[in-house]
Amino acid sequence: MEQKVYWDSVSEQKEFTTPFHADSFSKYVGMEEKVLDVGCGYGRTLDELYHNGYRNLIGIDFSKGMIDRGKEQFPYIDLRVKETDTIDLPDSSVDAVILFAVLTCIRTNTEQMQLLREIQRVLKPNGILYVNDFLLNTDERNVARYKKYQDVYGVYGVFELPEGAVCRHHDEKWIKELLDGFTEQEYQHLTFTTMNGHKSNGFYFIGKKKD
Repeated sequence: MEQKVYWDSVSEQKEFTTPFHADSFSKYVGMEEKVLDVGCGYGRTLDELYHNGYRNLIGIDFSKGMIDRGKEQFPYIDLRVKETDTIDLPDSSVDAVILFAVLTCIRTNTEQMQLLREIQRVLKPNGILYVNDFLLNTDERNVARYKKYQDVYGVYGVFELPEGAVCRHHDEKWIKELLDGFTEQEYQHLTFTTMNGHKSNGFYFIGKKKD
């Protein structure tokens, strides 16, 4: 199933559970600064920021179903459908970007790198990137599905869920390489509960855009 079709189909019932580290984020991003949430889903992270005092908020997501749900739940937040691979904002126009459990939905290195280039383009000099995502696991269930789908997708860590979504857990070396355009401010290993109720290794990263 195509990713967009899947996310539209579950937009009304999916509840995302991975935690946003708002206290850490607020150390680097002031309440008056412009924040862009790329792959915002139905906008729950932006709603949390709104209730923490942030007002200059934009969310984009390729799932119209998710955006429609977010507009209904959080009508005070600027949520937009992402129509193309580019981000429809000018160069150096936002102070911070949130990338929250988005890389897990992008299976190829090339597409992930393209997204990071777009994020670097729209970020102002010294802009902040907050990333939260999944790392490889070593338990039997995950290893079996990584091996099963490696030949299909060409990347160890990519797998299909029974309901049709394609997800990716990441090698930490790749994450470090992908985020090389940012000076690390914080990096922490985490254990997440996935949207289907399983435990997974993960991380959050806060970085400052390099000149």
